[in-house]
Amino acid sequence: MSEIRKVAVIGAGTMGAGIAAHIANAGVPVVLLDVVPEGAPNRNQIAEDAIKRLLKSDPAPFMHRSNARLVTPGNIEDDLAQLADCDWIIEAVLEKIEVKHAVYEKIDASRRAGSIVSSNTSTLPLAMLTEGMNEGFCADFLITHFFNPPRYMRLLEIVPGTATREEAVRTISDFAERQLGKGVVLCKDTPGFIANRIGIYWLQCSVALAMDGQVPIEEADAVIGRPVGVPKTGVFGLLDMVGLDLMPHVLASMAQALPQDDPFHEIYREPELVQDMISRGYTGRKGKGGFYRLKPDAPGKVKEALDLETRTYRKAQRPKLKSVAAAKRGGPRELLQHSERSGRYAWDVLSRTLSYAASRLPEIADDIPTVDRAMRLGFNWKYGPFELLDKLGPAWFREKLRREGMPVPALLEAVGDGYFYRTREGRLQYFHPERGYVDLTRPQGVLLLSDIKRQGPPLTKNKSASLWDIGDGVLCLEFHSQMNSLNPFTLAMVKTALRKVPRGFKALVIYNEGENFSVGANIFLVKAAAKLRAWFLVDFLLRKGQSLYRDLKYAPFPVVGAPSGMALGGGLEILLHCDAVQAHAETYSGLVETGVGLVPGWGGCKEMLVRWATNPDRRGGPMPPVLRVFETVGLASVAKSAQEAKDYLFLRPADGITMNRDHLLAEAKAKALDLAGSYRPPKPPEISLPGPTARAAMSLAVNDLRRAGKATPHDVVVAKGLALVLSGGSTDITEIVCEGTLLGLERTAFMTLVKEPATLARISHTLKTGKPLRN
Repeated sequence: MSEIRKVAVIGAGTMGAGIAAHIANAGVPVVLLDVVPEGAPNRNQIAEDAIKRLLKSDPAPFMHRSNARLVTPGNIEDDLAQLADCDWIIEAVLEKIEVKHAVYEKIDASRRAGSIVSSNTSTLPLAMLTEGMNEGFCADFLITHFFNPPRYMRLLEIVPGTATREEAVRTISDFAERQLGKGVVLCKDTPGFIANRIGIYWLQCSVALAMDGQVPIEEADAVIGRPVGVPKTGVFGLLDMVGLDLMPHVLASMAQALPQDDPFHEIYREPELVQDMISRGYTGRKGKGGFYRLKPDAPGKVKEALDLETRTYRKAQRPKLKSVAAAKRGGPRELLQHSERSGRYAWDVLSRTLSYAASRLPEIADDIPTVDRAMRLGFNWKYGPFELLDKLGPAWFREKLRREGMPVPALLEAVGDGYFYRTREGRLQYFHPERGYVDLTRPQGVLLLSDIKRQGPPLTKNKSASLWDIGDGVLCLEFHSQMNSLNPFTLAMVKTALRKVPRGFKALVIYNEGENFSVGANIFLVKAAAKLRAWFLVDFLLRKGQSLYRDLKYAPFPVVGAPSGMALGGGLEILLHCDAVQAHAETYSGLVETGVGLVPGWGGCKEMLVRWATNPDRRGGPMPPVLRVFETVGLASVAKSAQEAKDYLFLRPADGITMNRDHLLAEAKAKALDLAGSYRPPKPPEISLPGPTARAAMSLAVNDLRRAGKATPHDVVVAKGLALVLSGGSTDITEIVCEGTLLGLERTAFMTLVKEPATLARISHTLKTGKPLRN
């Protein structure tokens, strides 16, 4: 299998530049080329401007700003010779076949024989792209369809042609999965491939049926959203996010490409309303608004929604729907059979969408897991179409279609009274109409806790955490509370893990497959204790967490943290006490306690001080480490990638980063086993801190911010509590400060602040709104 050491991207538009940025995130050099702008003195202007936009974009396409140095701008007149050094050349130019063919002629004249060429097209068939090209080019050519934004959307659809070399497909698939972190799906050369074929049909169904039935857009989004495993944006919110100006082009392209007997034509409408909105600048979030907008010139952020009947904006509503409440209690079937208008609308949309997905096999894919994976990764659905059908019950769904006179797809008939997925002898199987039930195989290097769970129960569990044997003498501690917040049950399982590992295991991995690793301690418990003035409970929880985290750090076995998603507050503190961390690249970490008027209380201040005080790159004596931690913790700084986390020392230089989340557990386990070979617990650190002089300097800095209007009154109170901890209390630079002293200072500051009315106001506001209170 060939190695991808350098890549070229031709086309520096939104997608091309985003693809280049993400390849740079993988540590691979990229050449980004575009045309020479007419009359411009800088012939690389387009590519250079694209890189500048990438550095300013939010969310950031680069996982770290330094990755931009791996992207070299150029143009397709002066720099095509650089293609000879590239192993993969990606075309991302206009979706016009004549433009693409002209680019391919230039690529083929400049590239090295055997280098792989791909197109990022989402509308043009591969057979048309390679028409007239020579045999060697066709053998090296395929479609690689990235989803926007390339860093964050995990799906990569790969479409090989009949002449494409198998090695080329394997090389790109392996590189994309391991180094780009993509979920690779092999597709057939059909219109829209898989995700867009089903996704565009679903979007058009949702919009057309809402318009036909005069269903308010807030109501439509409420039911075609979380109750069926779709992100909370729903449909209209999603269209605003991706841009309404794309909708007419995508729909027209699908209408032209699909055969006349395709059900898409039954629900296709000329998007006259959308065209009118676009002409007036209402292109979604990037324009003046879309189906939703913020009311112009209104004090505060007043959200408005478009009335589909009057085509005017009104204040957006939060509909309280009985159908949605029923779905929360009993699952999505309760939604689809509810008599309320919203229930009928949900059935009208999903009956068509799920039937469409079932009837497209084997046209667009060979099996159902491929379709489900494409929709989960490409549209962020929680369940793929067939997984959702299993939640509804295929037999129930089929009979409801029949009762309403709707056609029943052959695949639904074939599955009979069974399900599309089942577990047999600890193995996940899927239904195939010709082969019956087939074992679902994972790519090499993938280890999922969900698969381990099918093999049997955990070693032990409670309502918030479990312990799993993941093989080879490694134990896994899994959090599974709401948002994986930490509470007494979680801490109890940490204590159980400390006891169990030495009795037959070699190492511990802390990992879960939730959306977030952990959002930190459950502050509702703090609020409840405060309401009862049961401060002894808060103090007990504080001491318990400190003690257990410290025991993890000095356990006679290695502990490896494996986070993904948010690792905040106490969730980050447990990682700070691990021997090593293997983090998913998309890990967002920070000690954010000051946002609720507190300071880190489970050893976070202590560990950050130790890391910065012992950092080999430290310069300038004892104050810089203290001030760096004061700034990081005081501002509740959050690293927006694992790479950024190393800047803050939330992760150490030697900690690992995994690009593909499906590989995270396997790589964390391997790291734990490697450490277990000759493991010795770390020695307690010895650091010196400046004491009162540092505390005075930090207090002066905060008071200056307050006078400048950059800090609120309670920010000052919290910062002074933090300064007490980070200064080391009454110590001076000639003394050694032990961990116990720092933990005691954390407790003192925490318990003082938690009794402050302003802190309790912050906690209540955050619990109610999910946002910090500036008081």
